[in-house]
Amino acid sequence: MSAACIFDTHAHYNDPRFDPDRDDLLSSKLKEAGIVKVMNVSDDMVSVDVIDRMSKTYPDVYASLGVHPSETNGLSEEDMDHIRTLAKSNDKVRAIGEIGLDYHYDGYDRSAQKEWFIRQIRLAKELDLPIIVHSRDAAEDTMDIIREHYSECTSRINGVIHCFAYSAEEAKKYIRLGFYIGIGGVVTYKNGRKLKEAVAALPLDRIVTETDCPYLAPEPHRGERNSSLFLPFVIRAISAITGETIQEVERVTYDNAMKLYGLS
Repeated sequence: MSAACIFDTHAHYNDPRFDPDRDDLLSSKLKEAGIVKVMNVSDDMVSVDVIDRMSKTYPDVYASLGVHPSETNGLSEEDMDHIRTLAKSNDKVRAIGEIGLDYHYDGYDRSAQKEWFIRQIRLAKELDLPIIVHSRDAAEDTMDIIREHYSECTSRINGVIHCFAYSAEEAKKYIRLGFYIGIGGVVTYKNGRKLKEAVAALPLDRIVTETDCPYLAPEPHRGERNSSLFLPFVIRAISAITGETIQEVERVTYDNAMKLYGLS
C-alpha cells in the first residue's frame, strides 16, 4: 500500500482553529497528501450536531458522536436520545465518543463522569457501535468500568483507547478486551518514553494512528496547530520503534482503522 492510504482515526475539525482552511483541507489537501479517511470526533452536545453535518458534507470524513468527560455536567436522557437519533439516521456515524474519564484537573464531578461514561457505553452497545475512550489519570476506574459494562459488546471490535497514556502492561490488557490503541504525536516527543515502550510491546495489528488535531502536533511541529497532514511523522516514529517499514505501518494501521470503524 502506498502513502496514499493513511487514516486519521481521531480529529476535531470542528475546532475554530480550522476556520481559515477547513474546507481546503477536507475537500482536497488531505487526500493529496495521502490522508484518505478521517474520523471526526465530537466532545460536547454542540459539536455532536456539527460533526454529524460535516460527515454529510465531506465524503471521506466520518463521525463519532459522544460527550467528553469534562463536558458531562448537565447531560440528560434527552441528549442521549438526540445522539441515538443522529446515529440511526446517518450511516457515517461509526462510533460513540469521545467518552471516558479525566481526573487530571480538579473541579470536575468524578461521579458524573462515571455515570455518563457508563450511560454512553450502554448507548454504544444498543447501537452496536465501537467506543472511543478518553482516559487521563484514571487508569483503574476506566478499566473497571469497561470490564463491567462493555466486555460483552456484540461489535467485533470494542473500540479504541484514544491518545493512550498508560503503561505497556495496561495496553496489553486493553487489547485483550478487544480494543485498539490510538497512537499520536506524543510518540515523537523526547518525554514520550512510556508511550514508546507501549508501542514496542504491542503487535502492529492492534495500533491505529491519530492526531487529536488541532492538539498534540508531533515533532518537529510541536506547539503548532496539528492536522492530519502531520500523521506521516507519527507513522515514521512507529516504524522506527517497531522495525517495520513505513509502508507496512501505513498498510496495517489503515487496515486496523477500517476494521475498527466497520468500513472494511
